Amino acid sequence: MDSSTGVVEVVAAVIERRTEAGVEILIGQRKPGGRHPLKWEFPGGKVEAGEDLREALVRELREELGIEARIGAEIERYDFSYTPGRVTRLIFFRVREFAGELTNLDFADIAWVPRERLAEHDFLEGDVDFVSRLGRG
Repeated sequence: MDSSTGVVEVVAAVIERRTEAGVEILIGQRKPGGRHPLKWEFPGGKVEAGEDLREALVRELREELGIEARIGAEIERYDFSYTPGRVTRLIFFRVREFAGELTNLDFADIAWVPRERLAEHDFLEGDVDFVSRLGRG
């Protein structure tokens, strides 16, 4: 959280892999019992007080997927309000390299999806416009 503004910062990884068919991106589906049940999202999570954005994303990917990721360039950031009066700053980073075996430790499901087919999934409201732009390349 950015204590100076009261904004909750959330980092997310656009984990890419190249296949013969093109670029696929890893997405995760939230569990049925939590907030925004069964919605799809990019792996990541909230930045803790005093934590660097990239360090936060490395930690989240370790916790959610069991990998040690090399965080690439920031792709995009914007503010979104899921609840009136509360702002979430979404910050997306590209990830093309990671070590370790990808393991689902936190989601109902994970899937590699061709970039152009991302919008076919039921994403969190705050991700929908980003997904649309990402899908167009």
